[in-house]
Amino acid sequence: MNKSDLEELFAFQLDALGISYTREVTCIPGRKFRFDFCIKKANLLIEINGGTFTKGAHSSGLGIRRDYEKMRLAQAAGWKVYPFDGHEVRSGEAVEVIRQALEAE
Repeated sequence: MNKSDLEELFAFQLDALGISYTREVTCIPGRKFRFDFCIKKANLLIEINGGTFTKGAHSSGLGIRRDYEKMRLAQAAGWKVYPFDGHEVRSGEAVEVIRQALEAE
């Protein structure tokens, strides 16, 4: 699967902070939903939604509904889910939120 530029930037940011992660993780039994990043030791899933302000998959009515279901199922399975948009990744806000969440563990 092709990784987006935003996902690559976020991976670079995590690497720079020494945060270990896995990419493209399926963690909901019986479903094929994938999450962009997983930090298993913290039971944390991260979604990078680059198409928030475009007519991409994450901004259509059906795409938003699918994302909501995906988030709910992950949370019901005990995961903490952090979704971020492109602005939050590019500004460094997303990786800072994750750093703080890991420090709070």
